[in-house]
Amino acid sequence: MLVLAGPNARAAAGADLEAGPGKAGVEVVPFAFPAERTRAAVAAGLERARESGAAAVAALGGGKAMDAGRAVAAKAGLPFAAVPTIASNDSPASAVSVYYADDGVLDGWDVWPANPDLVLVDTRVIAEAPVRWLVSGVGDALATWFEAEAAARAGRAAFSGGVPTMAALAPARLCHETLIEYGLAAAADVRLRVATPAVERVVEACVPLSGIGWESGGLATAHTIGNGITVLPGTHPYSHGEKVAFGLVTQMCLDPEVPPGLREAVVDLMAELGLPVTLAGIGLGDCQDAELRKAAEVLTGPGQFVHNHAFEVTASDLHAAMIAAGGLGRARIRGG
Repeated sequence: MLVLAGPNARAAAGADLEAGPGKAGVEVVPFAFPAERTRAAVAAGLERARESGAAAVAALGGGKAMDAGRAVAAKAGLPFAAVPTIASNDSPASAVSVYYADDGVLDGWDVWPANPDLVLVDTRVIAEAPVRWLVSGVGDALATWFEAEAAARAGRAAFSGGVPTMAALAPARLCHETLIEYGLAAAADVRLRVATPAVERVVEACVPLSGIGWESGGLATAHTIGNGITVLPGTHPYSHGEKVAFGLVTQMCLDPEVPPGLREAVVDLMAELGLPVTLAGIGLGDCQDAELRKAAEVLTGPGQFVHNHAFEVTASDLHAAMIAAGGLGRARIRGG
């Protein structure tokens, strides 16, 4: 079995990376995945899988390792097991691999025919990781219901195919409700490095519920920002979930169907968790307005998820929404 692991996961697993499966009679072929999930790195993993004669692929680590391992397995025609060591996003349950270039800019994605054969999540491991990663997962997952609802209202096809149904939207709604109710408690418990019922619920919301919710529902402005704002280098130190969090604030300022009271409540929750709710929160505090306008033009180009709304979104609209989002976030941080 080819075991693909990122640098942090390799360091954390140590000798157990091979010893654990070895006890079950499974021979491990390790593949040290680099820090970024480039297409070249996936190609190297595929070559390693083929030359070793691996019968399956497992990925250990965060979202980058999950996406790369899924791509290697799909290209090699092998079963795939996702074993996340952090719950920073919903990638473990997904059938999509997202790629980035060496400079950290989005480089497209592939949609594979099937989801992972196994998603194995140990909440004790998740609770041992820095709380930033669980909070990032909440940022990613909080957008799921808002985006799925927007895409459904617009009648857009989901990644899984077909127009979203009530059954498809139900996991997204449950994801939202769970995060609202248990998000703060789970973050507090992970700061203490303990796995509690609140952590169990939030991890379930961040991984399977969010993964099923967005693939069966759809994406919109939050992930347009989360993925595409990487065209601005200042955002590169921030996680996917952190960028999606600001993207959600932007979407709520853009979408007239979001009730104002709900918008403020969600922003308050994100701010209390420590998620970015302003431009400065994702490294764009000193960004020139001309740069932001240029980014908005890129993010409203053909095929962008921002067009999965029931209304037209122009570059001027998105630019205004990002500015409004920053203002809303600053106001809520100051106490309204």
